[in-house]
Amino acid sequence: MENNLKHPRGNVGSISNKLQSNSSINDALLADFDVIGVIDQSKVYKELKNKTLPVLLNEVNTTDKTDTTDFSHITNDDFIEGVFGEISSVRPIVVSFKGNPNEVKPATWFGKDYVKGKSSLPNDKNNYLSCSSFNPLDGQYKRRKTHFEKYHWLLCDDVGTKVDIERIGLAPSWIIETSKGNYQYGYILDEPLTDAVKANQLVDGVIAANLCDAGANGATGRIGRLPVAINGKNGFDCKLIEWQPDLRYSVQEIVDGLEIELKEKGTRPKKPTHNHNIDPDTVHIERNAENPVIEVLKTKGLYKKVIDDGKHDITCPNVNEHTGAIDNGTAYFEPSESYPLGGFKCQHGHCEGLRISYLLNYLGIERKTAKHLPTIRVIAGEIEQIVSRIEIELASTGKHYQRGGCIAIIVTDPKTGSINVQTLSVPALTRVASTLAIWERFDKREKDWYPTDPPERHIKILSDAQNYAHLPYLKGIARQPHLRNDGSLVNTAGYDAQTHMFGVFNAQDYNIPKTPTRADAEKALDKLKALLSEVDFKCEHDRSAALSGILTATIRTSLKVAPMFHVDAHSIGSGKSFLCQIISLFATPASSTPHTFPSDDEEMKKLLFAEFLTAPAIIFFDNLTIDLMPYASLMTALTEEFVNGRILGQSKTQDASTNVLFLSSGNNVQPVRDATRRVITITLDPQCETPATRFFKNNPVNDVTENRGAYISAALTIIRAWIVAGRPKTEVKPLNSYGEWSLLCRQPLLWLGLEDPAQCVFDTMAHDPDREYLGEFLRLWFEKYGTYSTSVKTIVENLFNTPELREVIHDVAAERDGTISRRKLGWWLKRHAGRIVDGLRLVADKSVSSNASKWQIENINHQSVLSVFSVINPPLSKTGSDDFLDDEDEF
Repeated sequence: MENNLKHPRGNVGSISNKLQSNSSINDALLADFDVIGVIDQSKVYKELKNKTLPVLLNEVNTTDKTDTTDFSHITNDDFIEGVFGEISSVRPIVVSFKGNPNEVKPATWFGKDYVKGKSSLPNDKNNYLSCSSFNPLDGQYKRRKTHFEKYHWLLCDDVGTKVDIERIGLAPSWIIETSKGNYQYGYILDEPLTDAVKANQLVDGVIAANLCDAGANGATGRIGRLPVAINGKNGFDCKLIEWQPDLRYSVQEIVDGLEIELKEKGTRPKKPTHNHNIDPDTVHIERNAENPVIEVLKTKGLYKKVIDDGKHDITCPNVNEHTGAIDNGTAYFEPSESYPLGGFKCQHGHCEGLRISYLLNYLGIERKTAKHLPTIRVIAGEIEQIVSRIEIELASTGKHYQRGGCIAIIVTDPKTGSINVQTLSVPALTRVASTLAIWERFDKREKDWYPTDPPERHIKILSDAQNYAHLPYLKGIARQPHLRNDGSLVNTAGYDAQTHMFGVFNAQDYNIPKTPTRADAEKALDKLKALLSEVDFKCEHDRSAALSGILTATIRTSLKVAPMFHVDAHSIGSGKSFLCQIISLFATPASSTPHTFPSDDEEMKKLLFAEFLTAPAIIFFDNLTIDLMPYASLMTALTEEFVNGRILGQSKTQDASTNVLFLSSGNNVQPVRDATRRVITITLDPQCETPATRFFKNNPVNDVTENRGAYISAALTIIRAWIVAGRPKTEVKPLNSYGEWSLLCRQPLLWLGLEDPAQCVFDTMAHDPDREYLGEFLRLWFEKYGTYSTSVKTIVENLFNTPELREVIHDVAAERDGTISRRKLGWWLKRHAGRIVDGLRLVADKSVSSNASKWQIENINHQSVLSVFSVINPPLSKTGSDDFLDDEDEF
């Protein structure tokens, strides 16, 4: 076949060359062509349009770059012109912006009309192109129905990740790689649709076939990425993989090739065939015991055997046309989310373009029957039954769970590979429900049942429920073998009913002895210590803390709560992020995105709740520039198993599990106040002037990445050996709130002779700047005034007599003009009331009946109450009395 093979509709030479180079297609396709050299061009075109994309894509990815496969010279202007042709007053819309598309404001997506040579579409931005062209109204172009002119091209998105490549049976006009292994397919219409209703029907059909997300589901709103752009979600440079702008399709060719269904608006659905013996008041009708496709295959003698779950070995109906009539390499796939009608695949050349529609037509099976679904009837007065049945059908999939009062699924991010939990919204649930059953509603005029969509009212009732009787409870995701409450190991993937965790790992990667010995534990410890051999710890207990961090990361899903781990150093390049990266790999094999430490508690609360909903393995705050502040939301997350919050865009609240490993790092920053007992600080000290210039012999991050199973096994061996040994305990200071963590991530290391990994907590608490500040405050007042009881007003008015105390209080409660705010000082005293420092604690003097609070100190060491502001001759306020105070003193 020649490179410049032409067809009246356009040039298909590039794809032809790819097909010709593939031996499996060569037998099927070229054998039908005139070997003398007279090629039936229309037949070639037809074959190309029915050819499956995996072959084309593999050829593009494996063939060396040539003029026919390298499309890097195609600019965005070239691309838009190739799709839309000459553009005049009717124009497409382009959208261009920097940053993560998930985080920009809605107005960013409005876009502007495209003008060749004038529209700025730089390669460092997210660049999108509308599927439609628009007319200007009042001189403005907008992606609205009122501006709609024509619908030009169809989008299939996330092919290769969410959409199985094998599902696509039609060669596209172009392929754009939008992230690694993730592709966007575009199909240009030979005649653009001017009817917006029909355009929307086509888009809805593609969405219903799970070939793209619902997103902006409309011909006027739909946009797709341009080839010269960056994916702001992950920094990936988009790439044009295939470009055939002359390969265009009619609507019917797209419907047939992609095997989608068009739902005509305003027309009555096809009347179903019913078993009239069924009680008309029955809400739920069970599906047939056997898949109807398999049943007919058996009747016709075409069925062979089960290959694995959902896949069957069959005889191809077209077997007589196989070379030598070979009867192998043909399979039927049962219906699934990716294949709503099921799938059909024959490896022989003559059948390369055949899909499930061919098999169903041959067997005489309707599409609705092929779906092999139960029926749910929408009957008035049966809300409870219908809602319950939806939940039962969701549970039957084995993919839907209840989590924190919401319905959720487990998804894989195609960009990062991370596996997380996703809460389903009402629209998402409605879409899922439509795939779980055939929905019917009774027509009183026709006195019969007709197909309908799942009622959103019923879906919303299900979504708003707080508890579910049939859906299993999902606590979170286990990314490696994990522990049950009794210390036994869950070493199989999938859902574990006892721990309520879903395991997403390959059990064969891990080798943990059933009854590990101390010798096994010591060997495993040496393996982990070798990873840290070039990390410069300040003290040995810092090394123990790092090893404890590794154990915590390994079994975090098995712990109700766990402390945060913070890596501190004196200068940049000391290895903080490096150590955090090692620890994080024991929690998840996927890369984690660091967060900036929030500036206030409200921002922290929003960030944490949004993260908790997805069940991440890690929340990492990198390069802190301020002390690790004890925000209330963070402190709660570190000591409570669940937090409650409101879901963005919904009125419903949800309980979210805090089962996540917290990591942070920074130079010369420490946890303060309430954070000191909740954070394990690991201090690094390279003891050199420029740590960033050091040379390292080993690459532990790469070691763990490449052989993660072995290192996880070592960490689990240490913990399991301690459990098998009878859980021996070493006497150490207790760490309140973290008893379970102390047993599993602290005691095993003490048992093996290491220093206490929690020692840093007690050191930090003893040197907490806030504690020292309060201690100085109490000491000065106790030394100066003895037992006199006083109010905030008197304190402020007499500061001129106590310069040292005035300096301390000035730092606590000074206004911008240097004056002392009694309100600030009052709240500071109230916040620190009851805290013991060096045997002294501040308490309210309840013996005084006054409108204003007065304070005194309890001397814990002497078991006596001494008034904090008392002298033999107590100083009087300027007013001579404290009985009448202004509102500023009352707090």
